[in-house]
Amino acid sequence: MYDLFCNFSGNETTALELADSPGLINPTTCFPACATINGTLTQGYDYYSPQFSSMDAWRSIGNSSYNAAQFSLRHRAGGLAFDLNYTYSRSIDDGSNAERVSTFEGGGFASQILDSWFPRQNRAVSDFDTTQIFNANLVYELPFGRGKHFGAGMGSFANAIVGGWTLSGLGRYSTGYPFTLLSPEWATNYDLETPAVPISNARPKTGSYIVAQSTGGTGPNVFQDPGITDSNNNPNAAINLFRPAYPGEGGLRNGLRGPGTFNIDTTVTKSWAIRESQLVKFSWSMFNVTNSARFDVGTMQLSGNNSLSTSSSFGNFSSTLSNPRVMEFMLRYVF
Repeated sequence: MYDLFCNFSGNETTALELADSPGLINPTTCFPACATINGTLTQGYDYYSPQFSSMDAWRSIGNSSYNAAQFSLRHRAGGLAFDLNYTYSRSIDDGSNAERVSTFEGGGFASQILDSWFPRQNRAVSDFDTTQIFNANLVYELPFGRGKHFGAGMGSFANAIVGGWTLSGLGRYSTGYPFTLLSPEWATNYDLETPAVPISNARPKTGSYIVAQSTGGTGPNVFQDPGITDSNNNPNAAINLFRPAYPGEGGLRNGLRGPGTFNIDTTVTKSWAIRESQLVKFSWSMFNVTNSARFDVGTMQLSGNNSLSTSSSFGNFSSTLSNPRVMEFMLRYVF
């Protein structure tokens, strides 16, 4: 029994199940032996029912709060229209899952209550919390051509080249999205992995980093020093700043931040009037103008790279938040 519990250190629930459930190791008896109750040797399943592995329940006790300060600047004059929006906010909840989500959905985003005796144990910022968000949009009719500030009386040929140009764009920036590191065991809830526990107040540096191949890196990583190959030698490596949770602990939910969003889209449009109600319009659109790569901590969690047990791929990203730069050309006849 001592060896059994040593083999499942940090996941003692499995050790208890093996000691009570015939068939998991030996098809006829428990391992290392079945329990004895009132001097009578049992046949197993005295503490664990063989009819189910977990039992979920729903209660209307969830609580969330959202507070924000929003600022907007708007301009409409002289052929120029733009909006600048800034939001500073904080969203806090007991769990960010929708009511319909089961424990088998959501992957790394699963945030059901771990301990029904302490339902607020994992109250933290929401999975979708973004502290700061900047949005901007712009439409500018360039002041060149017939009827404009510059070249108001130019001829038809010159106007066909110089006039009728419009520039528009969209921009968005947000600070990083929160994510959770998971213990490799089910310490508190046998159906849900428990968030890892920080061993000190120190937090690893997060963002978007390319981990050197010489240290075992395989590509973009959320940690500057994940500790992929030197986890036993570098106490400041991210994987060494956390430990698996003990039974009853809730760990640190959403205590780290990954990259946020950054994207700029632009469109240049040129119009040629044919008649009063007819025109030809050409447009050139460019999406993600700067070709910026912002990586997604959500897919990192869905791929399981946020678990302390995945030391070879710990912290690795598997997808980006946006697509690479794309250009689109369009010619349209309006009548």
